[in-house]
Amino acid sequence: MTNPDNRPGWVSGGASEPDADAREYTVKATDGRTIGVAEYGPSDGFPIVNIHGTPGSRYGGPPPERPDLYERLGVRVIGFDRSGYGLSSRQPGRRVVDAVDDVRCIVDSAGIGKFAVTGGSGGGPHCLAVAALMPEQVTRVACVVGVAPFGDGGMTKDEWLAGMTKGNVDEFTWSLAGEETLRPNLERLAQESLARVLVDPATALGDEYELADADQAIMARPAYQTRIRRTLEESHRHGVDGWIDDDLVFVRPWGFSVADISIPSMIWFGTDDTLVPAAHGEWLARNVPGTAVVRMTGGHMELANRVEDLVGWLAGGTLPADAKTS
Repeated sequence: MTNPDNRPGWVSGGASEPDADAREYTVKATDGRTIGVAEYGPSDGFPIVNIHGTPGSRYGGPPPERPDLYERLGVRVIGFDRSGYGLSSRQPGRRVVDAVDDVRCIVDSAGIGKFAVTGGSGGGPHCLAVAALMPEQVTRVACVVGVAPFGDGGMTKDEWLAGMTKGNVDEFTWSLAGEETLRPNLERLAQESLARVLVDPATALGDEYELADADQAIMARPAYQTRIRRTLEESHRHGVDGWIDDDLVFVRPWGFSVADISIPSMIWFGTDDTLVPAAHGEWLARNVPGTAVVRMTGGHMELANRVEDLVGWLAGGTLPADAKTS
């Protein structure tokens, strides 16, 4: 890949096939940073802010097998590049809680009052932050296969890493050593991943990231191959800054407490997840007040089979049949 901005280090240059179904634009953060945004579904639908994983980008959209899902449910799904990813400027030293101001800027610029929020994997902590700090606007929150807090007030290091695949253990070991150790390793992984995804998107994560059988089957679906390639290319448009900062924030204090969440919430996790093991979901289930819990039989990507259940609830519908409440 080339470096179109003559920046130091490796960059992907962005998605080779932008998403023609997305309504794309940028907004300015309160500190002047740029935030890249992509919307899907009817513009007058009920707003749902969707916070991507690690690495990831603003691109998402309904399940490829059901392209009309958002129209049918009447939802306006808003994705955005978190700081350092895609079109969004880096925010050095950011914390999980800092995503709240960016979400506030996005909904304010769009004239949105009430909205729901969800986040998957690395986006999970960020959606919980939005729920905790914007209860006057957020109607419901769903954290899907999200990590739990690390260290004081959360899980111990050994608990947090237990059951994770080698690739993730390596990442967070480098994170604890600092950015100088983390950056060259993530640049190497990103380049290797994009080289593989151009040949076979199902192999994007590489051998270091052993996945559950269910996850491998989902990644091998032809309908997801373009989406996987687009997401990875766009996430590293300007390099791996976003990925670096995510890996750093997850092993530092988040800047808020999940105990402060007072709105209706749901925690989803996969019983066979090797990227974010089920123990993280169980911790969140115990510590987010009054939350409903969905324990999915499957791995990290099992939500691909349950999107309608999730979005329907976020839009004001009933809990999934297998959701457990405390």
